[in-house]
Amino acid sequence: MAADIVITELNKRPKMLLCTASGSSPALTYQNLVEVNRQNPVLFEKMKVLKLDEWGGISMTNPESCEMFLQQNLIKPLGITNDRFISFHSDHKNPEQECHRVSTYLNENGPIDICVLGLGKNGHIAFNEPSAFMQPHCHVAELSEKSMTHPMAQNMGETPTYGITIGMADILQSRKIIMLVTGTGKKNIAEEFLKGIVTPFLPASFLWLHAEVYCFIDEEVLNYDMLVKILHNLTIENETKNNCED
Repeated sequence: MAADIVITELNKRPKMLLCTASGSSPALTYQNLVEVNRQNPVLFEKMKVLKLDEWGGISMTNPESCEMFLQQNLIKPLGITNDRFISFHSDHKNPEQECHRVSTYLNENGPIDICVLGLGKNGHIAFNEPSAFMQPHCHVAELSEKSMTHPMAQNMGETPTYGITIGMADILQSRKIIMLVTGTGKKNIAEEFLKGIVTPFLPASFLWLHAEVYCFIDEEVLNYDMLVKILHNLTIENETKNNCED
């Protein structure tokens, strides 16, 4: 379903800008896009890809870097040329300069048409970590303990010292957002997200402020009956609030 949304938009906007997360959550979506490319490679000839975030202080060729994940699962299989792939460098001597470079690109070529996100176990999206405030634009981020337990960080053989990421305002300015909730240990944070309470201590909750978000939740995270119950309770709470305001 997520891949279908991307394909539908791509048919409307052949030069669309797709912002892409890394890791296991979007992997099957990318596999589906690659399969479509085998049947219709012309479709992807003008699409641009923006890397959502990157582990900082590691080699770009580290097998567990976001760079290598995207190169292997999306960029090379789709034939995305270097001039159509906008990527944070993980080992730049001046990461703030990297943020400025990508921010400049977004200012000149944005907004993002579709932003593909995963949900972190602590509620982060990209490296926008839980905090008292959110950074609006591309920035260097301090990695949380929870992020450091991510399989990518655990298996890379290097210790990332920071994150570099698209900011919350950049994400919310996207025309459409796809959030994929999959993987073990995400039941509790998915339930918190679905309460619809917007707070910087659960960065993904800011997606409730966007007009067009598609959230796909793996049944291993929340089964259908549980999801219906949560959404039913949310509807009742909203109706109660509206009645009180009236």
